[in-house]
Amino acid sequence: MSHLSSEDESSLQSLIRQLLNSIKERIVGAPSLECVEEILLHLEETDENFHNYELVKYLRNHIDDILGSVIEKETEKCTGEGRTLVSGQDTLVQQVTRNIRESKEYKDMMRSMKNSMMIVVESLINKFEEDQLKKEELHRKKQHEQHTDYCMENCSDSGSLFNQSYTFMNQEQLQILIERMDPDQPMEVRRDALHTLCCAPPSDVLNCEYWGTLCKYIAAALSDPDSTLSDKGLRFYAKTFSSSTFSISREIYTCLAKHLESCFTSQQMPVSTLSIGMDITSPDAVQILKKFRLLNEFQKEVPSFWIRHPEKFMEEIVESTLSLLSATHEQSLNTDTLDCALEPVYFLALLDIKASWFKKWMITAAVQQCLNYFDSGKLEDDATDNLCTMLYHINSGQRTYYTGSELQYICFVHSLCLLGRMLMYTHGRKLFPVKVNNKKEPVSLMDLLVLLIRMMYQHPNTTQTGNVTQTDSYAPANLVMEVLRMLCGGKECATECLYKNIITESLLYPIVTLLKGKQIKNCNETVLVNIADILARIASTDRGLSLLLFGENDGTIATNCLSTAHIIAEFTKRLLDGELPALGSTEPSSALKGAFIFVCRQMYNTCEGLEVLMPYGLHESISKAWKKASLITERIPTPIAGSESGSSTAHELQNMMNLEEMLLDNLLNFAATPKGLLLLQQTGAINECVNYMFSRFTKKLQVSKCEKFGYGVMVTQVAATAPGIVALQSSGFIKALVMDMWSVLECGRDDARMINPKPAPVEAIDRSCQKSFLALVNLLSSYQAVYELIGNLSLPNKAVYSLREVPSSVVDVIDRLIIINSNAKIHSLFNYEHSHMFGLRLLSVLCCNLDILLLLESQYSVTEILLNAQKENVREDFKNLGDFIIDGLSVERNHILIRMELVGGASERVLPPRVLQKGNDPYPWPLFSSYPVPKCYLQEPLKNVVLKQDNEVVKLLKISGKQSDWLECCKKQFRKNMTIKPEIIKGNTLVELLENVVEFLANNPSECFFRPYKATDDGVKHLSLSPIQQLGIKMVVRYGRFLGVLKTDADEELAVLLMHCDRFLKQQQVALGSSLCCLQGGYVGHDWFASTAFLIMSGDGERTLKFLQPFSNLLVSAFLWLPRLHSSIHLPMERSESGIHPVYSCTTYFIEMLLKKELPLVFSAFRMSGFTPSQICQHWLAQCFWNYLNWTEIGHYIAICIILGPDYQVYMCIALLKHLQQDVLHHMQTQDLQVFLKEEAIHGFHISSYFEYMEKLEKSYRTTILAEMKNINIK
Repeated sequence: MSHLSSEDESSLQSLIRQLLNSIKERIVGAPSLECVEEILLHLEETDENFHNYELVKYLRNHIDDILGSVIEKETEKCTGEGRTLVSGQDTLVQQVTRNIRESKEYKDMMRSMKNSMMIVVESLINKFEEDQLKKEELHRKKQHEQHTDYCMENCSDSGSLFNQSYTFMNQEQLQILIERMDPDQPMEVRRDALHTLCCAPPSDVLNCEYWGTLCKYIAAALSDPDSTLSDKGLRFYAKTFSSSTFSISREIYTCLAKHLESCFTSQQMPVSTLSIGMDITSPDAVQILKKFRLLNEFQKEVPSFWIRHPEKFMEEIVESTLSLLSATHEQSLNTDTLDCALEPVYFLALLDIKASWFKKWMITAAVQQCLNYFDSGKLEDDATDNLCTMLYHINSGQRTYYTGSELQYICFVHSLCLLGRMLMYTHGRKLFPVKVNNKKEPVSLMDLLVLLIRMMYQHPNTTQTGNVTQTDSYAPANLVMEVLRMLCGGKECATECLYKNIITESLLYPIVTLLKGKQIKNCNETVLVNIADILARIASTDRGLSLLLFGENDGTIATNCLSTAHIIAEFTKRLLDGELPALGSTEPSSALKGAFIFVCRQMYNTCEGLEVLMPYGLHESISKAWKKASLITERIPTPIAGSESGSSTAHELQNMMNLEEMLLDNLLNFAATPKGLLLLQQTGAINECVNYMFSRFTKKLQVSKCEKFGYGVMVTQVAATAPGIVALQSSGFIKALVMDMWSVLECGRDDARMINPKPAPVEAIDRSCQKSFLALVNLLSSYQAVYELIGNLSLPNKAVYSLREVPSSVVDVIDRLIIINSNAKIHSLFNYEHSHMFGLRLLSVLCCNLDILLLLESQYSVTEILLNAQKENVREDFKNLGDFIIDGLSVERNHILIRMELVGGASERVLPPRVLQKGNDPYPWPLFSSYPVPKCYLQEPLKNVVLKQDNEVVKLLKISGKQSDWLECCKKQFRKNMTIKPEIIKGNTLVELLENVVEFLANNPSECFFRPYKATDDGVKHLSLSPIQQLGIKMVVRYGRFLGVLKTDADEELAVLLMHCDRFLKQQQVALGSSLCCLQGGYVGHDWFASTAFLIMSGDGERTLKFLQPFSNLLVSAFLWLPRLHSSIHLPMERSESGIHPVYSCTTYFIEMLLKKELPLVFSAFRMSGFTPSQICQHWLAQCFWNYLNWTEIGHYIAICIILGPDYQVYMCIALLKHLQQDVLHHMQTQDLQVFLKEEAIHGFHISSYFEYMEKLEKSYRTTILAEMKNINIK
């Protein structure tokens, strides 16, 4: 390419022209030059035919010829013996690519290609200009007389003025011609001269030496009373616009605008007044409308010039346009409004009523100049002059005459569209306040918007059918709605224009009036639906939602007035309950109900919004309305085809079904938050809502017009609870998910054409099945959910599995992919290794939940299955028992076995990696086929360090006869030590601190939240523990021995403690009528809090029981000790039967609320991952952070919650997520956030480091959180 021959240049020109023709439509549709550049830069990503273009093939071959040998050499060099990749480089391709780009050959090639391409492109541009000149010569062959007749009829249509004949002239001829156009010459001479001029090329005319004089003569021709002469002048302008360069067109446009301006600023032309109106068939009106039409058509084409010539071109265009619009006729200066002459804006509005020209201008660089011109005061008139007095007079049909009122309204529509577009931009909003006629005070931006909103409900649409006709589109309500919707669509303009108290007050005026029992003139349902639409759009953003909930200052709600949210909720509730007599005797329409429920839904599907709307019980009102609609639907008879009543019955049935579906849809959205899910379950409609969600989920429909995501997050939220997972199972969702997963793993996509064999997956979880894997992880995150799906169910373990037999349940997945203990299961899999690896990875995530681990082990003996598989995974010619085959499956099984056996935080256990290393020993970690695990996996046992018992905390504990202020002193000292010397709070000091605080609180009646019960020994010896509890005891003892806090006989003592706890808690349980498996009898999981207390008390069962009994009287026990409230008599019956624990419905609810406010990036990362903070926090809290925090931190967690209050449970989780923020954001991008949070221990976290942060959260949120926690025993 360095020496470009003429043949190569011609070839390249052809290839470039072919490429541009192929993407012509995309380039032409681009609004700016920057957009064109973006299209070309990202063409490979967006154009599926990119690699089929001949230019691309040519360039690829050229690169291969020059760099092919260089690439081969670099590849051999990087893969030679003893060479390894540099740290930070993931692949060989990356290293080779980097070396090539730094090579001399690559740089020389790029320089040569760039120079050659510049030459080719310049040649193309020159050739394009030559082709244009040739086209102009061809146009001259046509008869100019025929063209003259044609142009006289359509002289203002620039699109019809191509294909014209030209007569070339020299400067002398042009001089003679211009002299003959002098107004002093006879009319016939001027006509002939102007006719001849129209046949000359515009470039010759405009480049002549007498252009200034010519401009003056053409303007005189346009103003001449002779219509023939005026039309010829207009014809010249039209031809120039259609066939000239930008500079010539600019000159002509400026001349035309100045001519039109002179028509209005002088008395050259008679202009009609508003009182008379306009007859568009009159000669004067025809002439001026032709000129305005030509001007308007060019206005619409102006942005295409600005793309290439933004600075030089726009100034004169904008100034001449706005100078024209501000022109005032002399006779209007001292007359009344109706006697004023029509101004230019009336004519422009008549031709372009919605100001499409201005919308196009605002896309481009003309905004700055345009708005500066407005700001300079050159435009004295403003659309707000007549906003209050405009009347709606648009009629259907073709018109030839417009009254003054109609012209005013047309001008109003034009100006409103222009203003709406202008408000979208920062500099446009800076123009306010604006001084207007007949008003003493200037009109501010808020004044204008309030005026528009009032106009919306004072001049509503004439129709209420919901179908907007051509006439309705110009109604004030629809015009204002267009502007408001446009403002809602931009973040900055919505913040400055709409997120204000005065705006919401204006929107709510009709609603407040109706709530007071008063009727509003002209305020029909359409107006209320429009108001609800704008409120919903406001509520769909975080800033707008805060405005509705708390007001403009984003603080707490004032006590002397209700927030916007309260008014909307009250109106919606009364609307649903039929308590709005001011609406009339008729039943409110479904559209009206749905519109306001949707506004509330935008609020109650967030934690902060639900907290504000809770007192109104909207879930109950919506549920009642849905049940009523369902009952009516069942009673409507089936329509009979052909009968007269059949169509009306079918229409009625369809309306009721739509209403029923709408109510279900809005009721479903309560499931977006943990507390909302509890409310949904209590309505009894959770199964119907989930069925509805599944029907939309399978169609891949969006949640609503305001939500960006699908139903993934909501499904995850629902699956976190027992009733939710049961509803998902009954709806068929789980079956569909499992079958889809199986199709991806074993069958492949049905619609995929198998041309080449499917490549073997490199990753354990291939990209093709990652979505199914994460969906299963989300579904099986909660122990209660897993217990409902597999509790007390055995595996099929069939002798033969058909290849067509597809799993349909979670038990089937475990049987076919995880517990592969027979050849029949192996032979039933097409991709055994890949599918079994999928199952093992799923097992690894499931086992992170200790309760699920114990459930799987107690029902299916998972450990034994894995050990047997390892034992069989040896070479046939092995010489010793340790000669295992190292492959992906054996490494994964080894990892899971260690994870299942060892317990501990980040520094308390060692988990082997899942990847092989390079070198002679790819996997240095020993595999094993029987317990105990090899010693290399065991950390050194922790030694108990005896602390000096002379610190301030110990001195406080030794005080006898504690006074009422003892607890406050204790808290103060505890806070101090947690900040400065947290290592003091451990061992015996921690035990005595907890015992003393609990005893002090339990002896204070005001602190006792639950009625006290006494533990008895009656019948304890005859009790038996469940298999889950027995396995849990072994796990707790192993961990306690590692920590060095348990004796050899701790198993039996812990078993007795758990039996005492079981008997003690059963005294406070009630038989429930629920069908949930987890509520049939006692608590189905292991008691992790009692086990934690047992280890804190160094294995002293009697002391632990003595601590737990008074502890159970305190509010904090409801949130730390999960079995405490299982089927409890202390909770309302509806809450107990729901199977949703307060830790989920209350603690995690506030965690999500605080997370959105304190750590918005983390909250968004969860949303984008389809995972919820409530799921992982419920997981952490249920097992007291075992396997996630070190033992010292677990003790500190228990201490801060008991001593400082149960709300610290919320602050603890927020602090943890703050600590993990960068990891969360990273794993959101790698799309494995769920797996990371479950499998990885929390490294480097110390409560003492975040204690001040938690105290800050306490000051901000304690009042709200503690109040809600104390309400768990209230219906």
